[in-house]
Parts: sequence; C-alpha cells; structure tokens
Amino acid sequence: MSQQEYGANNIKVLKGLEAVRKRPGMYIGDTNTNGLHHLVYEVVDNSIDEAMAGYCKNIKITMTKDHWIKVEDDGRGIPTAIHEGEGISAATVVLTVLHAGGKFDKDTYKVSGGLHGVGISVVNALSKHLKMTIYREGKIHYQEFKCGIPQGPLEIIGDSPRKTGTTIEFLADDSIFEVTRYEFAVLAKRFREVAYLNSFISITLDNEITKTKEVYHFEGGIKQFVEDLNKDTAICDAVSFNDNIDGVEVDIAVMYNDTYVEKTLSFVNNIRTIDGGTHEAGFKAGLTRSIVKYLNENGAAREKDTKITGDDVREGLIAVVSVKVPEPQFEGQTKSKLGSSYVKPITQKLTGDALDKYFEENPQQAKAIMEKALMAARGREAAKKARDLTRKKDAMTVGTLPGKLAECQSKDPAIRELYLVEGDSAGGSAKQGRDRVFQAILPLKGKILNVEKSRLDKILKSDEIRNMITALGCGIGEDFDEEKIRYHKIIIMTDADVDGSHIQTLLLTFFFRFLRPVVEKGYLYIAQPPLYRYKKGKNETYLKDNTALSNFLIENGLESFTFEGLGYNDLLDLFKIVSKYRAMLEQLGKRYSLLEVLKHLIENSDLVNLDFASLYEKIKTFLDDKGYNILSKTVLEDKIQLFVQTNEGLEELIIDDELFASPYFSEASYIFNKLSERDLSVFEGRDLLDILDEIETLAKKGAYIQRYKGLGEMNPEQLWETTMIPDNRRLLRVKIEDAEIASDTFTLFMGDEVEPRRNYIEEHAKDVEHLDV
Repeated sequence: MSQQEYGANNIKVLKGLEAVRKRPGMYIGDTNTNGLHHLVYEVVDNSIDEAMAGYCKNIKITMTKDHWIKVEDDGRGIPTAIHEGEGISAATVVLTVLHAGGKFDKDTYKVSGGLHGVGISVVNALSKHLKMTIYREGKIHYQEFKCGIPQGPLEIIGDSPRKTGTTIEFLADDSIFEVTRYEFAVLAKRFREVAYLNSFISITLDNEITKTKEVYHFEGGIKQFVEDLNKDTAICDAVSFNDNIDGVEVDIAVMYNDTYVEKTLSFVNNIRTIDGGTHEAGFKAGLTRSIVKYLNENGAAREKDTKITGDDVREGLIAVVSVKVPEPQFEGQTKSKLGSSYVKPITQKLTGDALDKYFEENPQQAKAIMEKALMAARGREAAKKARDLTRKKDAMTVGTLPGKLAECQSKDPAIRELYLVEGDSAGGSAKQGRDRVFQAILPLKGKILNVEKSRLDKILKSDEIRNMITALGCGIGEDFDEEKIRYHKIIIMTDADVDGSHIQTLLLTFFFRFLRPVVEKGYLYIAQPPLYRYKKGKNETYLKDNTALSNFLIENGLESFTFEGLGYNDLLDLFKIVSKYRAMLEQLGKRYSLLEVLKHLIENSDLVNLDFASLYEKIKTFLDDKGYNILSKTVLEDKIQLFVQTNEGLEELIIDDELFASPYFSEASYIFNKLSERDLSVFEGRDLLDILDEIETLAKKGAYIQRYKGLGEMNPEQLWETTMIPDNRRLLRVKIEDAEIASDTFTLFMGDEVEPRRNYIEEHAKDVEHLDV
C-alpha cells in the first residue's frame, strides 16, 4: 500500500469568506434551525448596538413570502466613505471582511452585543443573495452580494434628505442550511426580550406569509418583563434596580411566586446568555447574602438556626439580570456564557446593596420572601431525611436495590441499560425478553407523582420514585453525584396510548426538574416500539410508523407494477414522494373541509395569487363541475366562506390567508411542484394518488396488518426483536435544546393553572396524529 503524500500543496488557504462557507458551524453553531435564526440575530444585533449608542429607536424585521429576511433601522447608517486601509467602501469592508466593524473602536460603541466583528460578514457569506441599502448623509447607497461576493461597488441610487439608517435583506443559502424556513415564535421570543431590556426601542416583527405583525415596546422595562414572565401567584411585588461601577451597568428585576421552580434569565449587552456566567453568579451570590443577612438581623431565634442555602432563596424566584459590559469575554462565538471574571464582584455588590435597602424599606415584602426561603430550607431538610431511605452502601450491591428491579450482570455503567417499563405485564415480558448481560428492567406501577406540583420532600415519599432513584444510584438533590450513576442508557418504555403518553410526560418532568444532568449527559431515551406488524404467509415485518408502513407497502406493491421507461428504483423514489404529498393532504384534511378543493388550489398554483373575489368564481366553477351546490356564500377581501351541499352532506369551506400560510399547504405545494418537474407522461394523465392506492392495495392483499396499542400485546420474543435488541430498536435521545422553553412547557402541562392548558389544547387539537383512548 503506497503512503499518501503530505506536502506544501496539501495546505489549503481559505481566503475572504471561504472559511465561513466551508465551516459555518464554527461561526453560527450549526446549519439547522438554530443557525438559521442566528443569522437574523446577528443583523438585528447591529441595529440594537446603534440603539444602545443612542442613534436608533425603530427596528423592523420582515419575513417575506419568498423566505427572505429584511431588517430595517433608523440609525446613522453604516459608513460609506472609502476605507483607507482597504481601498473600498467601509460598508463593503464590513460585509466582506471578517473581524471588521465598529466594535473594536471603544468610541463608536461603548457596549456592544457584537464582539468579534464577524456577524454581518458571516450572514453575507452564508446568504445566497444579500442586498444592502444605506440612508446616510442625504444619499441612498446600494450594493448586492451573492454568496458573500460583491456584484458591483457600493453606488448612490438616490437622495435621502431626512431618512437615515440601514436596511439589510438576505436569503439564506439552501445549499448550506438544512432548513430555510424561519419560525415566527422563535424570532418573536428573542425580539420581545430585547424590547424589554431596552424600553426606549420599538421593534416590529412582520410575517408577510401569515400576515402577522407584532410590535414590541415596553415602557416598564425589565420590571414589566418579570411581571409578564410570572404565570403563577406572586407572593411579593416585582422590584427592579439599576446602577453601574467602573463602566459596567447592572440592571436587575426580581419577584417571587408560590411555585418551587426558579426562572433566571441573564443577558450581556442584550445577548441572552443561556448558560449564565459571571454576571449571573454574582447576582445569585448577592441575593443569597442579602436574604441570609436580613434573616440573621430580623428573624426569630428558631429562624436564625435554620441554615439557608442558595437553592433555598431561589425557590419560586423570577429574575432578569441584564448587564452592559464594555469588552465582554464570552465562551464561544454564540455567546452563551459570560467569562469576564471582574463582572461577578460588581454584580454581587450592586445586588446585595440594592436588596439590603429594599428589604429595610419594605418589611412586609421582605417577610414574604424570608418565609418562602425558610419553607424551602425546611423542605430541603425533610428531603434529606427522606433521601437516606434511597442510599446504598455500595452502588453495585444488589441486596439494597428495589425488589421489582431485574438487575443485569455487567458492572460497567457505559454499557448497562435500565428500562423503565409501564406496568407489571409489559415489565414481565421485558424481563423475559431482555439480554440479562447488560439490560435491567424496572416495572413502574401506574402513574408516578406529578413532581411539578410538589417539593422534593413529598416527592421522596413516592415508592416508584424512590425505586428509580435507588436503581440509578446517583442520588438526588444535594446528594446527586453523576459519577455514581449506574446506567448510561435509561430508556422510558410506555404504551402508545393516552395513559402511556401521560406516564412518559410525568417521567420526563421528573428527570428535567430533579435529574437534569442525566438528560444533559445524553443518558435518557424514549423507546419507540413499532406501530405496525405486517404478516404475509410466513414473513413478518415490524414497522415503526405510518411513513414506514407506506414505504414498505410501496416497495412490495411495485414488484407487480410496470411502466414503460421507468425502472423499479425510479418508481420507488417517485411514489415515496407521492406518499409524502398524500400525508400533507391528510393533515390539511384534519383542519379544513372539502379537501378536493384544497387539492385543486395546490395543483393550480396560479389560483392562489388571485384576489378573493376572482378566486371565488374559479372555486364556484370547480364545485359546479363536481355537481355540488353552494347554499350560502361570504366573500370578503381576505376570506371566502361557503356552505356546500356535497354527496356526503353539508360542508363548510373556508379559504383565507391562514390556509395559504399553513405549513401543510406550503409543504404540499412544494412537493407537488417537485413532482411537476418530472416527466410523468408514462402515466397518461392518471392521478398519481390513485396509482399509489392501487400499489398499496396490492401489497395488502393476503396480508395481516396489526396496529399495536400496548406493549402487553407483544410476547417477550416480539418485544426483544422490535424494541430491545440494539441492532433493530429505535430510540429517541432526549435533548434540552432550550431549557427555558422546556421549563415553560412543563409548567403549562403539568402545573396547577388549568386555563392556559385548556387554551393550548383547543388551539392545537387538530395537530394530533394518533389518539388512542
């Protein structure tokens, strides 16, 4: 074997923005949804910096129908004069040179969200097309870029006697990004936060696709922020304070509610630091010191004897910590954690001083907070006693493990697996079907306690939870030690019905609230038992979901079909796409009546661009041809509502912008357009959906297809083959992509407040795909 040469020619130099296009993840984290939205943040952050410098009051972000993003501000406008060092316009330098910008000059921006000077140039590099318009010094300047490359010099295209600012429009490069569709809710969350942090800014987010527009402007600032974050019963008023030391400005708002969950949001120069950092650590230290100090000076003798910890004072806390730092040191380009060590003592001192004064001036509010901390401390002490029941002298000693646990033989946590199985019946099958060397089984009887509504001391009185903690071996609360965890795969295995989903959610809530490091380490999984069993003759196949079943039927049914000019693989590829098209239509059919009309609109895209009055005439013609009668009609500028007598009965048809903006309508249109690009003449005008039905019907002939509802329907051998054998099984690893959203979701579904949960269910009821009751 010849050795591959490695010489000077193997060293590649990536010039300009090539490095960004080659390794985008280094600059924006990933090329999926997070990275895509990060592009928008980078552009808007520049406008926010202008606002913080006092030159911008209005920012507008527009999501266009063709998936462009447009960001407009009324700041000073990017400088347009020729840059001495580069010999081209300064604006062009900012868009095409990494580490170029106004963030390195302390006089331009005293504080800035941008740090490395790579933001806008990275957006340019990762955009298929970008347009820059600058209103500055009485002129309108314009320049276009493609894949980061200027398509011409910056040129003056008109006059602007009064308007100043910058407009950036960009189209993310779909050859780099896995997804190119922005989520309004994700952007709204970010920009709503920024508006709270800067009460003088007005931010408009406009979605042209759904015709949704929201304006974020909050005069109350971060005090209003914590009040709006609170979804439960407050035990004290919100308090906010602002001060600065050595150029570091600290802005903090605090309140408490009657829950057991802490919610602290921290920001540096308007950038959300999801992993915290020195500013958040300083705030927490100052909060703890101030509360302990007040208790020592004002508490009763019995209260003074109670030891208060940081966890105790943060139970039920809602806080926003925002700091402005001249030259922040972040850990990583995505700025998720502040590393500047000098910020901690500043934040700690300002927090302690402000709260000391507040407690002294507001004794009633202080008393409520102290009682909350004392209750948490007493609960922690009770939990400590309860935890003693779950301790084992030796992590691998079987004698102290729960009686229901079927332990495995291996002693290596890296290969050991623990199945948390719903019910004794399925647990029995799993025990018989498992591989005893590395798979342990712990059956769970019924539904475990809803930990969202309980403190740890009550939780530890639950037999099922104590059994889990003992089996895991890592302890809980103050005793938690991730090094002692006995299994590196913890697999939740429940039935595919409502009860199974509820048990799964209860377990996820428990792990998220009390054993989050287990989730963060990637040790928690959800088993995905097959949904279908296909049996024909002696052949038996298990299929995980509807898509897998459809693909399997297509593969088998096509063996008996021939179409001149198209081979088996071509047909297989084509009809898998047709199956996806059908799936999108089925989703639309759950939400809207008269699917045949919607299908007609999708397959005749020119109709969508008509005004509603003209569109009504086209729909009327279509319905007349079908022999359907329109009994009543309402045709408005933005909506068509018809009551139609069909062969099946009376149907209500609604056509509006919400329909056209539906992800299912958009996806169905996209798939149909892809199908239309193919040469389908071999099918002689037949509907591909009808042919797909014929193919699947043929595959079903003589076959038995069983849809599983519970694990108990499988015998031990089936359970092993489908759900437990590593080579065949399908596991979903549980990840926490956004801890705040996850926390809010658990609060919504598992908390005490009924009304928000009811509203959510009513709004999303039609999104349910499988409902087994």
